[in-house]
Amino acid sequence: MRATTLLNRLLDLPGLDVSGVSLDGRRMLVEVRLRARRLACPLCPFRTWARYDIRPVPSSWQHLDFGTATVVVFAYLRRVDCPEHGVLVEAVPFARYRSGFTRDFEDVTAFPATKTDKSTIARFLRIDWDTVGRICARVVATDLDADRLDGLVNIGVDEISWRKHHKYLTLLTDHTRRKVVWGQAGKDTATLDAFFNELGPDRAAAIEAVSMDMGPAYAKSVRAEGHAPQAVICVDPFHAVKLVAEALDVERRKAWNELRNGGNPAAAKKFKGARWALLKNPGNLTDEQAATLRKLKRRGGDVWRAYTLKEAFRAIFAGDLDTDTVAELIDRWISRASRSRLPAFVKTAKTIRKHRDGILAAIRLGINNARAEGLNSVVRLIIRRARGFHSADAALALVLLTCGPITLRLPHEQPNTRPG
Repeated sequence: MRATTLLNRLLDLPGLDVSGVSLDGRRMLVEVRLRARRLACPLCPFRTWARYDIRPVPSSWQHLDFGTATVVVFAYLRRVDCPEHGVLVEAVPFARYRSGFTRDFEDVTAFPATKTDKSTIARFLRIDWDTVGRICARVVATDLDADRLDGLVNIGVDEISWRKHHKYLTLLTDHTRRKVVWGQAGKDTATLDAFFNELGPDRAAAIEAVSMDMGPAYAKSVRAEGHAPQAVICVDPFHAVKLVAEALDVERRKAWNELRNGGNPAAAKKFKGARWALLKNPGNLTDEQAATLRKLKRRGGDVWRAYTLKEAFRAIFAGDLDTDTVAELIDRWISRASRSRLPAFVKTAKTIRKHRDGILAAIRLGINNARAEGLNSVVRLIIRRARGFHSADAALALVLLTCGPITLRLPHEQPNTRPG
C-alpha cells in the first residue's frame, strides 16, 4: 500500500486526498487536494462550477499529532464569487470557516474544555491559551442546536457574574430540556429584549411562564408588546427568603453599631460573631452557634424579633403547602412585618406585597429558578476553573459548550461515513 494512501486513511479527513508528505523537524507537512469540483461558499449554501481564481499561497490547518510530530495539512484553494458575500476562499469539509485547525483538532480541544482549565489544554495540545477560547467559540457557533429556541414554553432567566466590577451574563434556561439555550452580556431590559428579537413574535406567543428574580428589568422586557405579555411571571421563593434574610442582617448590623458606639466594644465583638447563628437554618447550627442563639433569645430586643420574622417567612416555603394556605400565610406575614417598627422589614414587606402574585404563581405552577440556579453553580465552577476570561463572548461560549444543547463527539465517535 502506498504511503500516501495509508496516510489518507489514518488522517481520515473527509473530501480530500493526500498528494504528498514531507518532514520539517518535528512537523509533518501533508499536502492534500479537494475531491469536490464544485466550489462552495463558506457562509451560505451557494455552489458553483466557476472559480474566481486560485490563491497564490496554500492554506494550512493544524491537525491531530502523529506521535510526537505536529501534523500540518495544506492545500491550494480556489476562491468563489458569491452573489451575497462576495469573493471568498472556498469552503472545505474538514475545517470550519476562518480556522487554522481541522474540525477533529477543534473537537478534541473543545471536549476537555468542559472538564478542565485552558492552561492544561494549551500545554497538552501545544497551542496558545487564547486559542482554546477561540476554538470553543467556533465549535459553539457551528454545533449548537439551531432549533434550540423552538418549542419554548416554560423558561427561566437569571444573571451570573463572569468577572469583577459588575460584569454579568444573562442566561436563559429551558425548564423542559434543562439546558441553557441563550445568553448575552449584560443584565438589563435591553439584554433580554435582544432575546425576544431573536425569538420572534410567533415563538414568543407560545411562552406560558417565565421564572425570574425580583428585579424589574427582566419583567419589563417580558411584559413589553410583541414579547410575551401573556406569560405568567413566576418569582422564585428562594429570592424572597433571601431578601428577608438580608433584612435580618441589616437589623443585626444596626444593633452591632449601637453597641460599638455605646462604649461596649466587648459586647459588640461577641454580637458580631452571631451573624451565622442568625442567618443559618436552626437545624444546621453548630453547638457554639446554638448557644449564641439562645443568648440572643434571652436578650430579646429588635434582633430577636427580626429573627422570628425571618424564620416565620422561611417556614412558609419549607413545607408542602397548597397555594391558598401559602397565600394566607404570606398575607399574615406582610401584616406582621409592616407593623414591626423594624425599618428593614417594613421595606421588605412592601417588596413582598408587590411580588406576591409572582411568588404564588411559582408555587402553583411548580416553576422556579431552582434549575437555573443549579446551572449557575456549574457556570461559576466553569468561570473559576478557567482562571478568568478576556471577553464576555469567550465566557458565554464556554458556558454554552458545557450547559447548552450541544453534543460533542470526538473523532473516533463520529459516524462511519468518511472515506476508507
